[in-house]
Amino acid sequence: MTTTRFAPSPTGYIHIGNLRTALFNYLIARQAGGKFILRIDDTDKERSKQEYIDQLQRDLEWLGITWDRMEQQSTRLDLYHDAAQKMRDMGKFYECFESPTDLDLKRKKQLNMGKPPVYDRAALGLNDEDKNDLRKTHDGYWRFMLDHERIEWNDGILGDLSIDAASVSDPVLIRADGQILYTLASVVDDTDMGVTHVVRGSDHVTNTATQIQIIKSLGGNVPSFAHHSLLTDAQGGALSKRIGSLSIKDFRENGAEPMAIVSMMVALGSSQPVVLGNSIDELVANFDLKNFGSAPTKFDPEEVERLSTSWLRAAPLAQVESDLSDIPPEHRADFWAMASQNVEKRVDIKELWDLISKPITPMIDEADKEFIETAMSLMPVGPWDDTTWKTWSGAVKDATGRKGKELFLPLRKAIMGREHGPDMGKFMNLKGRFH
Repeated sequence: MTTTRFAPSPTGYIHIGNLRTALFNYLIARQAGGKFILRIDDTDKERSKQEYIDQLQRDLEWLGITWDRMEQQSTRLDLYHDAAQKMRDMGKFYECFESPTDLDLKRKKQLNMGKPPVYDRAALGLNDEDKNDLRKTHDGYWRFMLDHERIEWNDGILGDLSIDAASVSDPVLIRADGQILYTLASVVDDTDMGVTHVVRGSDHVTNTATQIQIIKSLGGNVPSFAHHSLLTDAQGGALSKRIGSLSIKDFRENGAEPMAIVSMMVALGSSQPVVLGNSIDELVANFDLKNFGSAPTKFDPEEVERLSTSWLRAAPLAQVESDLSDIPPEHRADFWAMASQNVEKRVDIKELWDLISKPITPMIDEADKEFIETAMSLMPVGPWDDTTWKTWSGAVKDATGRKGKELFLPLRKAIMGREHGPDMGKFMNLKGRFH
């Protein structure tokens, strides 16, 4: 069975880059009728917060992304320690004691000598007495010993990849303070949970190479890996510098539509155009990783706003009915027919309903007072209906000789109290029911 996962760290709010990873894995699982796992990487006790986990769940559900299983890595620490001990017993896991300063000096020396800045495995030369002496002043941390061979895999987006393990430092899997790091926890969980496909950002390519060796050393099955391009800002700069303003929570609070976001994310960086869907299920059938390339992908937050407005204006009544709860049911269809082409965000719906349901303060310029007095004297007798605007404006035109903007704008301002807004015929028809 196809099984994918999304494994965010709850150290902040999920942002647009995280979402892309979550969405790709979700769509692959749903397309294959498989399972999608939400796995919270909360092994960093100091930075992980429950509020971020709660908001993550709300954001994903708002976007239509549901999960079949949820796990928190903080409850699975025994599994990681068991795996660590297994690697120790195999001679694949060794304790190191260099400080960050020591390592930095080593890297600089290697670079000055024209060598790659790879950990030199000096810790392997320590005997038990040396280690015991070092432990008296500070705890050691643990590295996985890579086999110095080429690590190859066929990437679902990038194609055939190959990395020489000798060019990579042995990865640290457990910190000196005992914290289990991402690479170890991810490998153990992917193996234990039967994850078959892993899609993530291209910044994980080297990490994938080391994980493949760790998975094999623990006797697990290597998933199919795919690495999507990273998002940049509209000028091609690093998106991470603006990540604080690009959280899904912020987009939601600023009036973005969930389907606009996911429709954009499922196409961004691919050869396919953005096609706005009515539900996330509509996006499943046509999703294909082969449509995506490796080039950095520009992301423009303003495009989310434009797509959100387009989606909202095309939305059928059923999609917005929850926002029309203050409107009598018998008037909702006519109201949305009037309002739909005049909203940019859902908050605009209430403002338009207030125009219908509440008294309006006319806007009448001094130069138009006499014109409006004449116009009001020509208002058809009886309740306003769908013919009132055309009949009335036509009569005013004949009586005053005004036409075009000089005719219609003062009438709109007098009746609607604003210069821009819905179609006047539809507006007066609805307003007449509450006038």
